[in-house]
Amino acid sequence: MGEDRRLVAVVALAQGMAAAHGLHEAWRAAAVGACRALGGSFAALSVWERELGRLKVLVNVGELAEGEEEFPEDESYPVHQFAEITEFLHEQWAGGGEPDAWVETAEGPAAGRRPGYCHQRVAALRRRGRGCCVVAPIVLHGRAWGELYVARPAGEPVFERADADFATVLAAVVAAGIAQTERLEEARRLAFTDALTGLANRRAVDVHLEQAIERHRRDGVVVSLVVCDLNGLKRVNDTHGHAAGDRLLERFGSVLSLCGAMLPGALAARLGGDEFCLLAVGPPADQVVKAAGELCRRAAELELGDGVACGVASTEDPIGPVRSARRLFRLADAAQYRAKAERATRPVVAGRAGPDDPVVRLADEPSREADGERRRFRGRHAP
Repeated sequence: MGEDRRLVAVVALAQGMAAAHGLHEAWRAAAVGACRALGGSFAALSVWERELGRLKVLVNVGELAEGEEEFPEDESYPVHQFAEITEFLHEQWAGGGEPDAWVETAEGPAAGRRPGYCHQRVAALRRRGRGCCVVAPIVLHGRAWGELYVARPAGEPVFERADADFATVLAAVVAAGIAQTERLEEARRLAFTDALTGLANRRAVDVHLEQAIERHRRDGVVVSLVVCDLNGLKRVNDTHGHAAGDRLLERFGSVLSLCGAMLPGALAARLGGDEFCLLAVGPPADQVVKAAGELCRRAAELELGDGVACGVASTEDPIGPVRSARRLFRLADAAQYRAKAERATRPVVAGRAGPDDPVVRLADEPSREADGERRRFRGRHAP
């Protein structure tokens, strides 16, 4: 490959990683870009999990062998079988060297191969019908992070020393891309996460609820919202101090997360202050009400606080057309105020009625008192 073609390949790899949305896409873009740049048939990206002493494969691309998956759940190898990644740090860098890539072949050592390493890679090449590979350590923040692996099938030209040198350059580009993606992921996490409880925040709820209502309008998907007000927080703060109040919020956040796990894919969030919610997309309304009932039961058992006021609104219940996220939020919010006013120990569910029904009927339009309360709430957390 000429210098110009290699420069184009490097740019393409960097652009592919920059355009990725999230770590999984970035990992795949790195492997695909490196595979194309080196003329390989297969590539993998692995991370060194120091605490577990293993190399974990993050992504496989190209011509996959039997048993290989694009995003494997648990494909990993004891690091002592591939000790190069640990030895580079101590033997090569300590002497002022660089973490250069090297080549392996199914026949044994090849260009740039340093002696003394085990031959697990050689066995793996033969087992999977590959003729050679180039392995490049990935260095992130001055530490060995993982490795980039590109292979060719048996019968294809073997990688040369120049290919290994180029792989070293590609690994540096991949490291920069991973660092950038991790920074963006952290920024996204902070932007959409409540710092105290670790739950989603109001911004995350607004985004997900808008998307959910769009799916409901388009495909009829059931969307349900549980809005909760943690009772007694002010009393706890006044009596035991704000540190105790924070502990109560954290503990309730854990309970909310636990009950949210009863609803596949549900989003558990803290809206602000003592306001929390669960957003469920897909599960039937009865299943959501059941989870909300469990939430009320568990909240009542917390050592501090006075339980929770809980309101539920679901597009599956008779609440009229739901064409906006604001409408569903208003109904769930008003149901929660009704639960609080009546000191209900079980969820109030918008649109349900009946003498034997454990929930309370809620009209589409809330009372004047509830509306006033809601305006004060909206002043703090406008949807």
